[in-house]
Amino acid sequence: MLMAISISKAINTQEAPVKEKHARRIILGTHHEKGAFTFWSYAIGLPLPSSSILSWKFCHVLHKVLRDGHPNVLHDCQRYRSNIREIGDLWGHLHDRYGQLVNVYTKLLLTKISFHLKHPQFPAGLEVTDEVLEKAAGTDVNNIFQLTVEMFDYMDCELKLSESVFRQLNTAIAVSQMSSGQCRLAPLIQVIQDCSHLYHYTVKLLFKLHSCLPADTLQGHRDRFHEQFHSLRNFFRRASDMLYFKRLIQIPRLPEGPPNFLRASALAEHIKPVVVIPEEAPEDEEPENLIEISTGPPVGEPVVVADLFDQTFGPPNGSVKDDRDLQIESLKREVEMLRSELEKIKLEAQRYIAQLKSQVNALEGELEEQRKQKQKALVDNEQLRHELAQLRAAQLEGERSQGLREEAERKASATEARYNKLKEKHSELVHVHAELLRKNADTAKQLTVTQQSQEEVARVKEQLAFQVEQVKRESELKLEEQSDQLEKLKRELEAKAGELARAQEALSHTEQSKSELSSRLDTLSAEKDALSGAVRQREADLLAAQSLVRETEAALSREQQRSSQEQGELQGQLAERESQEQGLRQRLLDEQFAVLRGAAAEAAGILQDAVSKLDDPLHLRCTSSPDYLVSRAQEALDAVSTLEEGHAQYLTSLADASALVAALTRFSHLAADTIINGGATSHLAPTDPADRLIDTCRECGARALELMGQLQDQQALRHMQASLVRTPLQGILQLGQELKPKSLDVRQEELGAMVDKEMAATSAAIEDAVRRIEDMMNQARHASSGVKLEVNERILNSCTDLMKAIRLLVTTSTSLQKEIVESGRGAATQQEFYAKNSRWTEGLISASKAVGWGATQLVEAADKVVLHTGKYEELIVCSHEIAASTAQLVAASKVKANKHSPHLSRLQECSRTVNERAANVVASTKSGQEQIEDRDTMDFSGLSLIKLKKQEMETQVRVLELEKTLEAERMRLGELRKQHYVLAGASGSPGEEAAIRPSTAPRSVTTKKPPLAQKPSVAPRQDHQLDKKDGIYPAQLVNY
Repeated sequence: MLMAISISKAINTQEAPVKEKHARRIILGTHHEKGAFTFWSYAIGLPLPSSSILSWKFCHVLHKVLRDGHPNVLHDCQRYRSNIREIGDLWGHLHDRYGQLVNVYTKLLLTKISFHLKHPQFPAGLEVTDEVLEKAAGTDVNNIFQLTVEMFDYMDCELKLSESVFRQLNTAIAVSQMSSGQCRLAPLIQVIQDCSHLYHYTVKLLFKLHSCLPADTLQGHRDRFHEQFHSLRNFFRRASDMLYFKRLIQIPRLPEGPPNFLRASALAEHIKPVVVIPEEAPEDEEPENLIEISTGPPVGEPVVVADLFDQTFGPPNGSVKDDRDLQIESLKREVEMLRSELEKIKLEAQRYIAQLKSQVNALEGELEEQRKQKQKALVDNEQLRHELAQLRAAQLEGERSQGLREEAERKASATEARYNKLKEKHSELVHVHAELLRKNADTAKQLTVTQQSQEEVARVKEQLAFQVEQVKRESELKLEEQSDQLEKLKRELEAKAGELARAQEALSHTEQSKSELSSRLDTLSAEKDALSGAVRQREADLLAAQSLVRETEAALSREQQRSSQEQGELQGQLAERESQEQGLRQRLLDEQFAVLRGAAAEAAGILQDAVSKLDDPLHLRCTSSPDYLVSRAQEALDAVSTLEEGHAQYLTSLADASALVAALTRFSHLAADTIINGGATSHLAPTDPADRLIDTCRECGARALELMGQLQDQQALRHMQASLVRTPLQGILQLGQELKPKSLDVRQEELGAMVDKEMAATSAAIEDAVRRIEDMMNQARHASSGVKLEVNERILNSCTDLMKAIRLLVTTSTSLQKEIVESGRGAATQQEFYAKNSRWTEGLISASKAVGWGATQLVEAADKVVLHTGKYEELIVCSHEIAASTAQLVAASKVKANKHSPHLSRLQECSRTVNERAANVVASTKSGQEQIEDRDTMDFSGLSLIKLKKQEMETQVRVLELEKTLEAERMRLGELRKQHYVLAGASGSPGEEAAIRPSTAPRSVTTKKPPLAQKPSVAPRQDHQLDKKDGIYPAQLVNY
């Protein structure tokens, strides 16, 4: 209920910041109920879509709950992601000032929830140590790269929210002391806390990325970081200038420039920004119905009453203080607080100094390593630069020839296109010429018709002129006849006057027809002139067209001649280029064969060196295991197949010998390794198999050298027979299989079941030993008393403690073994894992058998000692043997265990406990032996000089006899151990045998016997001290 009240008071529609006490109660509520169920049950019912201020304050409270609430809050918020997203989308579509801020804030909250769910190593407060950051980043560069990108996205959301808030403050002309401004600025306190941590983590991750990847690859990361750095620096600077933040948070100052990631030593200059939240003064609680008690007396009451009260009951708690006393006390408290903060700052500075010094030392080591790598890289760079120059020269030559060929083809295509254009132009001109000829013919026809009409007009005109002349002559004749016959015809004048009038009328008609003919003739003349001009224009156009055709034909003939000439030149250049390319191709083939021949010569040298190792006396001390020989021989056979494939590819394309050279290099190394390991394996093998193995290795070397000779001959290369070397390699593989220990024939199911069976049998043997020791203790209490009972109880108690320690060690070893199998088997089954690691499995089986057998022997020896039928020395030797067996089990378990495994630490602790318990058994046995055995007092006071001399001589004889017996027993012990090593080597793996037994000399070298153990001449040690001379020897992995 209290949380519900706090939620209603914290999330409301008032434009004022959320009070810290309400948010603190909500956060405490999440810790009480270990989740945010109550918070979300009330938050779902809030009318968030109705008020943007209500949604803004809800996001602020949710951000605080995510940062400071219970860790389970993150998972509870994951179930309401859709509600948060819907609120943000709703206000993002509306034009509301707080709504836009709510949209940005919800995106930040969703990003925060997704990031912390994906990376649970980072709490919601983002405060982790550098070790946790290194563990979260891991060693995979891809994971570091992805984590850096996600942190960049996280930082972008934080900075976008701060920029949106400041933008609205600027536009609203609001200050940080106004309630509206504080309502917007309050969530930025959490943003500042998140950004300080994200900035530090991105700097660390970017330095780590630059130590693993080239600088060009990370250019985008650096640009994005620089942009975020400047935005974050501006954000911190603007926030630190506001009065609102100065009393609530201490904002760190970022450096002037971003770190230089290209310089590894710049990491030491990086200072982690620390945000300090000062201790808040207690806020005034909600007013309650309290009784108000004033400090002064009531009006009208005399002061004497207060004095009497003080005299009777004493002064009240704390005398009345004035304002100066209160100020002095507050200043003292502030001084103490500042002093404690100063101490904290000093401690933090010392820690930073130590951390920076360690970083400087580490960076100096890295710098020295980088210098070495730089020198090596410079040498490699020079070699690569030389090779690159050669390749570039060859590439430039090829590109030049390719460019010339392309240029020739381009010119030929351009010439062909020009020829096609001229051909089209010629056909067009021919068509135009034919059209002009047709038009000329039509014009000539029209001209002929016009000339015919003109001739007809001229003929009509001549006829008319002739008629006019004839009429004129007739009229003149008539006038002359009339003048001559004027007198004669005066009478006839009147008669003839009418005729004359009619003749004149006919003449006028003739004149009119003449004028009409003249006008028609003028019209025809004009038409003739126009037609003559058109003909002349047509003739001029025709002459121009004929001249153009002649020029075009001349240009076309010249272009054809030039094209044919250029084509001849290009064909000559093309033939020259083809000859050059043929030469380059032949040169490339020769160079490829030279590379192949050089690789074959080098491979022959490697194989010759490997064959010579078979006769090298220094190589006789080298040994190898049949398992390793089999693996090498199998890989060499695979390399033979690869060599055949490379040879087939080379025959298909003689210009590319890369596959054959690579296969040849791999084959030569694997074949040489097989020959060397074959010789090393023969040094530990019996005589006959060793001789056959050496002969097979020599044959393999001879066949391989013969194969290298074929590769160096260009004629024999095409008929290379890689099968020459496959037969001896198969022989080596078969001999290696024969030399394997017979225990390897155990099936997977039998081997896996045998491990569990032996571990269970060991545990059962230890349990049975504990029960037998308890039974023996009960029998000893009934059968003996006094000193014997005390000695027997001490021995049996120490044996019981030893058995319990061994039982705990076996249990821990079983847990460690299960952890090893689960972490190493992957997708394989448990039996497949045991079969794959058969040598380790057999070591575990052998160690388990040794522990069980040692426990049984210890119980039997203790039983004999209690019943006085055995020797104390047997119990001591059994203690030593069981300590060695447990050491063998620990060694077998540590082979494949992770060094940081907690089971391994517990196993080592159990091993130390077993050694201590074994030492206690030896100590109790020796002390009990000293208590029970009667020691004769050496009293020589009654002997004469002769008797003393006689006993001295007898004692010396006895000492010599005992020393001789001791030497014989030590020789026997040495032979027994030698035979033990031989049996261990026959049943265990050769690799383990070489590691746990004295180095066996080669067959052809005479070995010296190891020196016999000598009588110790050192001072006697305490009973609890155990070493090799007491019978503790290195554990041997032996199959019983």
